[in-house]
Amino acid sequence: MSNDTIVQERRVVTSIPGPRSQELHERRRAVVPPGVHSVLPVYIDRAHDSILVDVDGNQFIDCGGGIGVTTIGHTDDAVVAAATAALQSVTHTLFTVTPYESYVRVAEHLAKHVPGAGEKRTVLVNSGAEAVENGVKIARKFTGRPGVAVLEHAYHGRTMLTSTMNHKAAPYAAGFGPRAGDVYKAPNSYPLRDGLSGAEAAARTITYLEKVAGAEDLACLVVEPIQGEGGFVVPADGYLPALADWCRANGVVFIADEVQSGIARTGTVFAIEQFGVEPDLVLSAKGIAGGLPLAAVTGRAEIMDVAQPGGLGGTFGGNPVSCAAANAVFEQIESADLLAEAKRIERVLGDGLRALAAKYDVIAEVRGKGAMMAIEVVKPGTMEVDAELVSRVIARAAQAGVLLLNAGIFGNVIRFLPSLKLTDALAADVLAVLDEAFAAELA
Repeated sequence: MSNDTIVQERRVVTSIPGPRSQELHERRRAVVPPGVHSVLPVYIDRAHDSILVDVDGNQFIDCGGGIGVTTIGHTDDAVVAAATAALQSVTHTLFTVTPYESYVRVAEHLAKHVPGAGEKRTVLVNSGAEAVENGVKIARKFTGRPGVAVLEHAYHGRTMLTSTMNHKAAPYAAGFGPRAGDVYKAPNSYPLRDGLSGAEAAARTITYLEKVAGAEDLACLVVEPIQGEGGFVVPADGYLPALADWCRANGVVFIADEVQSGIARTGTVFAIEQFGVEPDLVLSAKGIAGGLPLAAVTGRAEIMDVAQPGGLGGTFGGNPVSCAAANAVFEQIESADLLAEAKRIERVLGDGLRALAAKYDVIAEVRGKGAMMAIEVVKPGTMEVDAELVSRVIARAAQAGVLLLNAGIFGNVIRFLPSLKLTDALAADVLAVLDEAFAAELA
């Protein structure tokens, strides 16, 4: 059965999880460690656009997108066609042994879309964490300095370096030590909770960087323009430009980690464009190849060119099948006007979430850009986080056929990462389910 035949609607036909999912979960428990956790143990059989179909025939509206990966939609026709053609031509050669055009084409797309004047270079790797690792090592090579600065509430990955860069130790770093050295965690801008203007928050961050980290020892500042796991925190106006100006004045490489926020998700190809900043390096992953593994470091030629031949790359980095898929994604950003679709989703979801916030005082804030929206949940009449309510609402929505994810270092944020194929009707259905879940839990 073609995935194109999946009707774009939610359907619940069994318990959640259903009997076949429960059977598969028992098989899984015998061979997969519990550290590989699943948010919702329903086992997916097929998917298309915004709908997941599990092995029991239940259909879920997917507001997680594999945590921001299927931005263009599940099994997008153009992506599948491009990947299939590549799969039938060549599956692997290793670009650093015998190269191929599709890798070069991805780099050309990134050179066009990453903000900033002048020549740009790209190295392709496999995952967001690998992109972060390579961005850091390129910055260290360019500056000759060891220090890495990040912001509070950040999330950058699960490798040794990136798990050290994360704000939250558990579950990403706890017990897996030793952690990497020369990593400094500076205060960030969190308007809902710090009440600071962009200039005030930037002054606080810069003071920390100068007094605690030491500008002369810093290779780079790695910033998520909109924090992902940290709770979709959108910094105050002027915050990121002030940090970028400070970095340039002090020879610190400004790295925009766009692993979750990039590739048309926020209404621009990269979220950093909306803050008036031209980064030195940009990190891409997740949505770049429509569901296939690919990531990239793109930056100013004078920085990227410092690595010696053989210093960058990896066995599977820039796999030809993934590159073909990525080129199909970039072609559709323009041909299908995906940026307008992201803005449409921001308008529809944003309006609906603000209506819910007016109805339920436990929703302290609606924030985000494009198809990267969130609500922060607190206890009534306070700013005290309420992660338990979030967990119950998400669980209730799952039983109704809507997949939601939490976020925030305290788990009190519900985030929305739908595909850009999410229709207005599906968005309205998600909002109705969310309304019902809050009403039931607060009754």
